[in-house]
This record gives sequence, C-alpha cells and structure tokens, in this order.
Amino acid sequence: MKQNRHQNIMFEGALKSIDTEDPVDLLFFRPIGYRCALFFHKLGLLPNTITVISILLGISSGFFLYFEDIWYNIIGVSLLLCTHLLDCTDGQLARMIGRFSRSGRILDRLSGCVWSISVYVALCLRLMNSGWDFSVFFLALITGYFHLRQASAIDYYRNFYFLFSWKRSVCELEYKTRLHLKYKRLSWKTDFFRKFLLFFYLQYTVSQERFTPDMQELRRLLKKRFGNNIPDWLREQFKEKSIPLMMYGNMLSFNIRIITLFIAVLLNILWLYFLFELTILNMILFYLIYRYEKVCRYFIEKLNQT
Repeated sequence: MKQNRHQNIMFEGALKSIDTEDPVDLLFFRPIGYRCALFFHKLGLLPNTITVISILLGISSGFFLYFEDIWYNIIGVSLLLCTHLLDCTDGQLARMIGRFSRSGRILDRLSGCVWSISVYVALCLRLMNSGWDFSVFFLALITGYFHLRQASAIDYYRNFYFLFSWKRSVCELEYKTRLHLKYKRLSWKTDFFRKFLLFFYLQYTVSQERFTPDMQELRRLLKKRFGNNIPDWLREQFKEKSIPLMMYGNMLSFNIRIITLFIAVLLNILWLYFLFELTILNMILFYLIYRYEKVCRYFIEKLNQT
C-alpha cells in the first residue's frame, strides 16, 4: 500500500500539473511515459537525447504516410504515437532528475514542428499523385502556420497558468526582450547551434506575446505589484477561471490531430486533415484567445481598483 502511494507521488511529481493534462495523456501516455523515463534513467540517457530520438521518429513517419498502403500508414501513425510518447517521457525525466535547460525546451518545441513538416510533405506528395498541382504546398504552408499558432497558444496558456500554481518551478515563460539580449550576445561563428535554436525560440516567443496583449499587461502588473509572490486569493481566483478553459486548449493538442490524421489516411481523403486544422482547430484557437484575454482583462480591472 505504501509502495503504491509512493509511486503515485513520484508519478505526480513528474507531471507539470494534473489540472492541465489532456485526459488521454493522463490515462495513457503519461503513465507509460513515466515508466519509460525510469527505464531511460537507468540506462543513463538524458532528456535531450530522448527528444532527438522523438524528432527522428517523427521525421520517419512521413515516409510511411506517403504510400497508399494501409499497413505503411499504420506504421506511420504508430511512429507518431511513439514520437508523442517520447515527447511526454523527456519532460517527465527532466523533472525527475531536475535537469532543465532552455535548449531542452527549444528542442521540445521543435519536435512538433518537425513531425508536422514531415507529415505535410507526405500528404502533399500523395495529393499530387492523385491529380492535385503544386499549389497544394501553399495550402500546407498556410495550415502549418496555423498549426504553429495553435501549438504555441496552448503551450503559452499552460505556462501562464503555472505562474499562478504552487508548482511555479515548471513555468517556462520568458520575455522576448531578455531572449533578444541573449540572442545578440551569441556569435554565429562560435555558437551557431545555440544561436540557431535561440533564433527559433525568440520568434516563437514574439508571436506568443503578440497575440496576447491583455495577458502581457497582466504579467507586467503582477510583476510590479507582487514580484514573484502572487497572493493566495489571486492564485485561487485565476485557477478557478482558467481551469475550465484547459478543455479547449487540450483540443489543440496532439491526440485529436492524430485521430483526424488516421481517419484521413485510412479513407484516403487527405485534404480532410488540412481542412480540419484550418477550420475546427482555428475556431477553437480564436475562441480560446478571446476567453483568456477576457479573463486577463477582468483581473487587470480588479487589480487597478485595489
């Protein structure tokens, strides 16, 4: 009994927050990812190594999705599932051993971009084989832009939530101004890889801040009023208003995408995947932005009145 309780505590400690987890991740990917993290830790593997492996699996998935063969496609989708599992594992391992780094965070963000590019290219080539012209890549480019916006939004909102949680240490929010200073200090000649990663991360952060003006105003107000010590009443009220929105954020995560992708390749209606991202997921994205900005305006007004 005590051993099971200890394992549950260790498992929860390897999570960022149960409140923000997708139900499918919490029931399936996170428990398996935790066991994988324990196994990889015994092997001496580091979180960044696991992230790189997940990137390679994500890239290879596109090869199998290119062919109009159901068994190849099942392999491709299975590789994406393994990619997501390792994406869960690397973060859990990092929290278990207390090994965090900005490079690790950037690689983690890049992983989703890389597998998406691989999948988009495969779908585009298959569509061209069935009669579409080269303009299908333009469709994929637009879809990819909004995919990045959707992924960055849920990442940003989760981290903003962590700012108010008691597990503040898992919050990965950074300011674009500070990142820009770090970027300028690095040299392309001597720090090419680090500068390249930071360039990507800087653009990622800039876009996150651009689409959340009221959230940025609330961040500045919180820093000015409370520093790093947000009062308990404010923590509780913000959590109360933001937790219901996590459901919409989780709809933008990996799980619903992989289900749609599998249906699209199974029925060989590949344009369905692009259409789904451009319509349904964008509607959820815009609604999520509207709701979060509204919550932030509420607290800005409340703090300005006190």
